Amino acid sequence: MKMPTTRALTLWLLACAAALAISGCKSVPGRPGVEVARPEDVLDFATLYGQNCAACHGEKGRNGPAISLANPEYLAVAGAANIQRVTANGVPGTAMPPFGRAAGGMLTDRQIEALARGMISAWGNVSSIVGQTPPAYASSANGNLAQGEKVFATFCAQCHGADATGANANGVATGSLVEPSYLALISDQGLRSMILAGQTEHGTHNWRSYVSGRPMTDQEIADVVTWMASHRIATPGQVYKQHP
Repeated sequence: MKMPTTRALTLWLLACAAALAISGCKSVPGRPGVEVARPEDVLDFATLYGQNCAACHGEKGRNGPAISLANPEYLAVAGAANIQRVTANGVPGTAMPPFGRAAGGMLTDRQIEALARGMISAWGNVSSIVGQTPPAYASSANGNLAQGEKVFATFCAQCHGADATGANANGVATGSLVEPSYLALISDQGLRSMILAGQTEHGTHNWRSYVSGRPMTDQEIADVVTWMASHRIATPGQVYKQHP
């Protein structure tokens, strides 16, 4: 058998290399047939939300253990900047972790921006507050403890009971808002967000539709949050005795 010349062998090797380059080296063992995007390059909202948010905020932004994000009222009041900040930095002392890389998370600034933009695009409705000036997402007002109890009686007691334990006037249990274990898991801002936005999937009210017939003011919301937060204790939950 005649051995190929050096020139012929070189041409053959170049042809093989070109064929591999055109085919994407799909026949190389261990190489996937489809190119997979690097984690930091993923900007698809549905993918990012499903991987990072759905477990706590619900598959479609609702019915999760954390606040509903598919709530036009919440999105309109919070706005993109606050959503990005909370997503990036988390909420210390609560179950909300930081997702931004600068704070120890895994998402880039572009990915966090894509999440905020996607929430507003998919679930927002700016017309929900057209013609009204909602209270600020984060208040600068100092809440008044005594006044907060009075405001709660005016706006909230009919559904949540005068002492906020859930025993309402109709005898329907709505769950305690001052349970220490609950208060240990939610920040003051979380309480404020709940009052501002409500929970649309449960038909609950928001800052402008409580039972008194008028919207709550920024100061009134701050007062109620202060009163509710005053029920926190240092060691919530069951106290265990040490066995001898």
